[in-house]
Amino acid sequence: MEQVDTLVVGAGVVGLAIAAILSEHQDTIVIEQHSQFGEHTSSRNSEVIHAGIYYPQNSLKAQLCVAGKGLLYTHCQRYHVPVQQIGKVLVATNESEIEKLHSLVAQANNNGVTDLQFLSTCQLRERAPEMNAVTGVWSPSTGIVDSHQLMLSYLNKLSQHGGHYVNNTRFIKAHFEEGHFVVTLACGEEEFNLTCKHLINAAGLFAQACASNIDALATHHIPPLHYCKGQYFSYQGRHPFKHLLYPMPEQHGLGIHATLDLAGQLKFGPDTEFIEQLDYTPNEQAKPRFVEAIKRYWPKLDSTRLQLSYCGIRPKLQLQGSQDFVIQDYHHHGIKGLINLFGIESPGLTASLAIAHKVAKQVNLERE
Repeated sequence: MEQVDTLVVGAGVVGLAIAAILSEHQDTIVIEQHSQFGEHTSSRNSEVIHAGIYYPQNSLKAQLCVAGKGLLYTHCQRYHVPVQQIGKVLVATNESEIEKLHSLVAQANNNGVTDLQFLSTCQLRERAPEMNAVTGVWSPSTGIVDSHQLMLSYLNKLSQHGGHYVNNTRFIKAHFEEGHFVVTLACGEEEFNLTCKHLINAAGLFAQACASNIDALATHHIPPLHYCKGQYFSYQGRHPFKHLLYPMPEQHGLGIHATLDLAGQLKFGPDTEFIEQLDYTPNEQAKPRFVEAIKRYWPKLDSTRLQLSYCGIRPKLQLQGSQDFVIQDYHHHGIKGLINLFGIESPGLTASLAIAHKVAKQVNLERE
């Protein structure tokens, strides 16, 4: 039976980052059930490097986003990953939103994001022309990144350190015995076993399903999973956007905001819709809702140029309110060598390296 120090389940951006970092010190394999890495949440998002503004103070999201942002910019420079520190404008579109904007700036300060700047009327017109805004805030550390190239760079780092990426391989179950795991995997119809000392469940939308097939893990340690669909519309033709533009946040997300990709393509989204099953089918009927939301901050929107684009699905752990990342280790569930990651939604891409370093620290503490 093949033996490995660490098995990472799930080759999304977080699983690949974890595998890349762990491979520096131990024999590491990352498996992916699909033929390509990052087919779900990791490739269906805004590709934004977040500053760390919105998350509750001392939450994992706040800590790991702020730390991860710096690590990510450094990594992208070192590994030649396409990235632009393009900046973001947060806007209050009416007087009633000004207080909310001030609260966000205070929240950002609490999280260690100290570079936000209130814009004068002239600066606001310069950075956000044609926008309906009574006041705005500039976030200079917000950026955009090529998520596919980022994941490739993590794969390259993994292989440089002798680690392995194995696709088309499904996690079936894991049996814990005498300080290690006997893991059953499937490639096509064929099942096989390997043993590992450390099992990292970074399966994203499938993390709960994986966790439920680890025999030593009590079910009360597995949080519920709710699929939250987010749709995007792209905009065809010329537009006035030079930077990302975010309205005030909504209950389940950051609102239908405007982002640019590295080619300058403008897109809007995501919205939020809870669904029962994984379904990436775009919904043309969402367009009137998008038009209404966008026109609040960009009244000159030409709705005929708004085209249905793609959808992503967030792994929500609850139906209401804000949620934090859940990273469970021995101290949570009492199983040495097991780390489960649940609810890794935005800002998971930004935080990917910080999450990886946190997991590596937990693994190394258990080894000592």
